[in-house]
Amino acid sequence: MKRMLSRIASTMDDAQTSADIEVDGVILDTPKRKRVVPLWRRPQTILAYVFCGLIVLGGSGAWVLKSGWGQEAITKSKWELIKVSANLGFTLNDVLVAGRKETDRKDLLTALGIVRGAPILAFDFETARARVEALPWVQHAKIERFLPNTLSIHLIERQPIALWQNQGDFALIDEEGQVIIRQGLARFSHLIHVVGSDAPNRVGGLLELLGTQPKVLNNVMAAVRVGGRRWDLLMLGGVDVRLPENNIPGALARLVAFEAKSGVLSRDVKILDLRLPDRIIVRKSPTAIRKPLPMPGQET
Repeated sequence: MKRMLSRIASTMDDAQTSADIEVDGVILDTPKRKRVVPLWRRPQTILAYVFCGLIVLGGSGAWVLKSGWGQEAITKSKWELIKVSANLGFTLNDVLVAGRKETDRKDLLTALGIVRGAPILAFDFETARARVEALPWVQHAKIERFLPNTLSIHLIERQPIALWQNQGDFALIDEEGQVIIRQGLARFSHLIHVVGSDAPNRVGGLLELLGTQPKVLNNVMAAVRVGGRRWDLLMLGGVDVRLPENNIPGALARLVAFEAKSGVLSRDVKILDLRLPDRIIVRKSPTAIRKPLPMPGQET
């Protein structure tokens, strides 16, 4: 009998029936049948209908012109479908942000133009992205929607490389020469200063060349663009290094070799002229003590 009852109970449990079974006067309570929601009433199905409706309405402009059906009716239908999705819980509640370091949180939220609880399907991605990328520090923004209620924003911020001085004003610029900010520059004072109207568009290439000679790069305070053709470097010790228009790598290599032999950058020297390919011209400071300066080769 126990085996029979066990088999009946197991069979009925698998079938999920709500009826009570009586065996030899004993009533067996079996689990109640789970409520089956019709497929057409499930939230996922309704949302699919909403998406299909929005797609159809979005691509119906040509048909409207031919049929004469009003744009107002299409817009109304579109927002009715969005309202249905909001009632199903597809509303904006969370925002996830990655890559934000310098961008102000409030400025970002304002640029996104989001309101908690607003229909997430109504969010205008292109308009929001354009506003976010207009923020000073943002170079590129990617915005994604994760249903039912989350926006994900990935920022690529501009990387500052120099302080640009032009007509007495200063600005922080990135590797593309774009101005990032013009205020609050004190914390970037360690960056190289560049001067000249076309300096922002050229400084990236200059820093790349200086990077091949770290001993020079680490001693550069400022770079002045001369005549839109070449650079003068102001070193930490106050020495003005004049680079040639062409073959800058060769000139920098000669400077490093000369410095290793003479320690010229720490002497009372005003100008080091590297514009001639076969020599270095040294001009001492007017107040310098007259001491012989070792000159390798033809360098004078």
